[in-house]
Amino acid sequence: MSKIIAAAAIRGGHKILERAEKKYQEALEKWGPNQEVGFPNTGYYLPIIYGILGVPVKTLGDMKPILERCRALIPPLVKEKVWLPYLAPALDAGMATFFAEEIIEAIRYLEDPNFYIKGEDPTADNIWLGAADDIILRKRGIEFVDGTAPGFAAILGAAPTKEIAAKIAQELQEKNLYVFMAAEHNGKHFSEQLVEAGVQIGWPTRLVSFGPDYTATVFAMGFATRAAMSFGGIAPGDYRKILIYNKDRVFAFALPLGFVTDEWFANAAGAINWGFPVIADTPIPQVLPTGICTYEHVVSNIAHDQIVQKAVEVRGLKVTVAKVPVPVAYGPAFEGERIRGEDIYLECGGGRTIAVEWTTSRDMNEVEDGKVEVIGPDIKDIKPPAQLPLAIVAEVAGRKMQEDFEPILERQIHHLINYAQGLMHIGQRDIAWVRVGKGAVEKGFTLRHLGDILHAKYHQDFGSIFDKVQVKIYTEESKVKEIMGKARGVYHKRDARIEGMTDESEETFYSCTLCQSFAPTHVCIITPERTGLCGAYNWLDGKASNEINPTGPNQPVPKMEVIDPLLGQWKGVNDFVFKASRQKLEKYNAYSIMVDPMTSCGCFECIAAVLPMCNGIMTVNRDFTGMTPCGMKFTTLAGSVGGGSVTPGFVGHSKHYIGSKKFIMAEGGIKRLVWMPKMIKEEIMDRLKKRSAEIGIPNFPEMIADETIGTTEDEILPFLTEKGHPALSMPSLF
Repeated sequence: MSKIIAAAAIRGGHKILERAEKKYQEALEKWGPNQEVGFPNTGYYLPIIYGILGVPVKTLGDMKPILERCRALIPPLVKEKVWLPYLAPALDAGMATFFAEEIIEAIRYLEDPNFYIKGEDPTADNIWLGAADDIILRKRGIEFVDGTAPGFAAILGAAPTKEIAAKIAQELQEKNLYVFMAAEHNGKHFSEQLVEAGVQIGWPTRLVSFGPDYTATVFAMGFATRAAMSFGGIAPGDYRKILIYNKDRVFAFALPLGFVTDEWFANAAGAINWGFPVIADTPIPQVLPTGICTYEHVVSNIAHDQIVQKAVEVRGLKVTVAKVPVPVAYGPAFEGERIRGEDIYLECGGGRTIAVEWTTSRDMNEVEDGKVEVIGPDIKDIKPPAQLPLAIVAEVAGRKMQEDFEPILERQIHHLINYAQGLMHIGQRDIAWVRVGKGAVEKGFTLRHLGDILHAKYHQDFGSIFDKVQVKIYTEESKVKEIMGKARGVYHKRDARIEGMTDESEETFYSCTLCQSFAPTHVCIITPERTGLCGAYNWLDGKASNEINPTGPNQPVPKMEVIDPLLGQWKGVNDFVFKASRQKLEKYNAYSIMVDPMTSCGCFECIAAVLPMCNGIMTVNRDFTGMTPCGMKFTTLAGSVGGGSVTPGFVGHSKHYIGSKKFIMAEGGIKRLVWMPKMIKEEIMDRLKKRSAEIGIPNFPEMIADETIGTTEDEILPFLTEKGHPALSMPSLF
């Protein structure tokens, strides 16, 4: 390793450690050693320290041994006339740097609780997002699992101009990468440059402005470390596995833009520990031999119009982005973009007008591939801000096309339209809502391009199941109403079919192993009455996905002999799970929370847990941040249940599954449900009422406690007793 880089990294590490020690002493004098510290709403404490050292830092007093560890770990300053193997000392300095910076940032949260925004979006007054909480981790983490986000770029500093910053950001977005931003150069921050250039930043657009200081780099590294523990099931303190996991599975790189200070060098050395290379725009010394990183460690003096491509190459990322014939940038990174107020050129649906989307099968001779028609006014015929009714009808034909595939294709419309820069899409079916921004129109976007998007992406993603697709865009109200009537009839037919299916009526289930890229031993088995844990896949989706991609993550699983109908165990499922889990699991049960429950990755929508005093169970959704009656928040529960482990008394599941007849059937089903957050109860109330009527307790939803009643078993038990909750009179769970 370069002596210059090693010396600078070690110097920077010393400076940062001294800064941390000073901040710690000031905080200790002000608040005392028992003052609680941590990043908001996370079960991972200070995640780098927790992941690498296995030490939960809960109070200021807990920081002292960490700082002592840093002081022992950091090497002495490099002497001019002494030659050593510099790689290892530099890496140690980088690791000590991250520990010290986490302490600095934790104290910052203590000193100024409002310095960082709590949430996903910047505000007009504050663009700094700080540490991602566990809700964001799991929500965004699934994109790293399913490949929607192949990796992230950690940018330090700023570009020479806001225009260059916007171009680099857009290129990273078009490659579907997240961009994590920190530090300044010449008084400028990359994130501020994007705002000045009119670029939307925040988690939804994958342009994440962590903080103004170089110490905010730890939020990016903490995110990666938590991914290993949350999705990979790696135990805190198993640093070797965490670092290898990140090198092999979390594809990231650092982009320092501007003069590289000693402190930046220290952060870069830290990133190399994780297998993340450094690609700079300044002529710093290079470290070209491979080793810790997949390819080169440090590559420098790269031109701004080449830096993204070079970074992708050095990190070994395989980014495949097909071009879509539209005049605006296109990719998943634009899905979270919002079109508001003065930016709106055209709005359809959302209560302002009627709007509907429908994908339907046709005979081969009825479809002309690539034909796109706009029936009614288009962009050129209206003035902003305009409102139009809208019907999007995609007609597909092919020898392999089946009716079951229609909703699979139809659900993609939401994502595919949102991927276009300057467009916003919310809702599906007959509650669709589309906005077209003025910026997109200025670049030449018309309603016809909606059809071009669907034609291109349907063929790219699903071309194996059909031969031709044509798209009709209706903006005449009478025609839209006509289409809506036909579509609603089809929606009703689809819903009735899946609702009428049972696990007993089908001889084949479907697997989902998408999450194995992050949790190698986890296997999801999707049945007609149990959706995937993430809520994204039902049985019909699994069936269609297998037809579309026979070698993909959704494989047919023959049930074969029934071993236990109450627990939900079948010989064929056991055989499949054993092979798919790499011989780690011999069996699990689909309908039980107590006896060998199904494994979880970390992408589950909800977690159910046993409440012994109440003789029942609770469930909590990932959006709920408060305490639960089992004594743990969702974040802590997720750390216990995820990573492909079988944890009796706990199980991950989808929101939809709560209303299933098979929901923890082995323990008595939904009658065991005694507590759930108010938000999820209201969200699934229709399904809850339907299931309550089926079990003969129409007022059952009123018997389920929520956080307004209490967040401990002692608080909710009197309520359950008063309501006569059936769980109290059922056989003991133990």
